[in-house]
Amino acid sequence: MKKNLFSNSWFSIFYNENYIIRKNLFLEIEKCSPALKGKLLDFGCGTKPYKDLLKNVDEYIGLDFPNDRVNGSTLSTDIVYDGKNIPLNNATFDAVLSTEVFEHVYNLDDTIKEINRVLKKGGMLLITCPFAYPEHEAPYDFARYSSFGIKYLLEKNGFSIVYYKKTGSYVAVLLQLISLYIFYFISKFGKLKYLFFPVLISPLFLLNNFIHLILPASLLRQDLYLNNIVLCKKEND
Repeated sequence: MKKNLFSNSWFSIFYNENYIIRKNLFLEIEKCSPALKGKLLDFGCGTKPYKDLLKNVDEYIGLDFPNDRVNGSTLSTDIVYDGKNIPLNNATFDAVLSTEVFEHVYNLDDTIKEINRVLKKGGMLLITCPFAYPEHEAPYDFARYSSFGIKYLLEKNGFSIVYYKKTGSYVAVLLQLISLYIFYFISKFGKLKYLFFPVLISPLFLLNNFIHLILPASLLRQDLYLNNIVLCKKEND
């Protein structure tokens, strides 16, 4: 079930408190995955939940912080990261993936430079990071980035934007955050939360799906949204 928390499975609407977020992330990463080829670094790999989507990757290497820094997960780390230096040579990778990690990096400007260093010229970087989401993995939650902020930092450090997408909408954010608020309380009841979930939370997810089906994008609004999806290309040497 742990892996299913990162999928777009319709059935996860009955148990995944991050259903709206994870569904959109999965679909966008799947859409961008053909651009990631050759030798790939998963920066902040966690459990490597999207590895199976990357069909064009020949070698997959996961890098993450030490286990004692990450809450609630057994990591699939190949390389341990000290938070400053990626212990690899220049121009090692053809592609880099980093999903929901940049908010946990206190020195993001320097980190993007490091990612640029280990990526070959012309190599592709796919990142996702949240805009509207509660604090998590305390005390290692340092920032939220707007569409303007994240694109600025990437372009400043030698990348050109190939594709950018906001996931969710004003409506999706409100319903997702209300769902997380309710889940916070029902999770205190242990396994009973799985009885409360379909009654209290699943209807909100179904409402979100229905609203997005019938309303035009202009009414949904995306000045408040869930996640940034950025596919970019290394331009400098």
